[in-house]
Amino acid sequence: MFELIIDTDFAAAHNLRGYKGQCENLHGHNWKVQVVLKSEKLDNLGMVIDFREAKKLIGDITKKFDHTYLNDMEHFKAENPTTENISRIIYRELTSAMPSGIKVEKVTTWESDRCGATYFE
Repeated sequence: MFELIIDTDFAAAHNLRGYKGQCENLHGHNWKVQVVLKSEKLDNLGMVIDFREAKKLIGDITKKFDHTYLNDMEHFKAENPTTENISRIIYRELTSAMPSGIKVEKVTTWESDRCGATYFE
């Protein structure tokens, strides 16, 4: 079994509706995203997937979040733009975009150096 680990980041603002505390106010984060891809096989070049291709697929998803007010995104009209929900959305969108034979093992999104959330299925 092989795993690839790819890190990326984006900057965005949000606020948590219904939260009693500072996070109810508008604020921003420099979010870090870590994606773990998994495969049992390598291609004819000895790779799970070319890192450039994987980074492009991940970037196509995360660029939608970059420099936005997350609460305005369709994903977050009915639910809060929490770190947990961001990880889930990235995981599911990336799963749909991955070539056959490559599984998204997990997505971890960090809102700070010490606080993050992982989503996997």
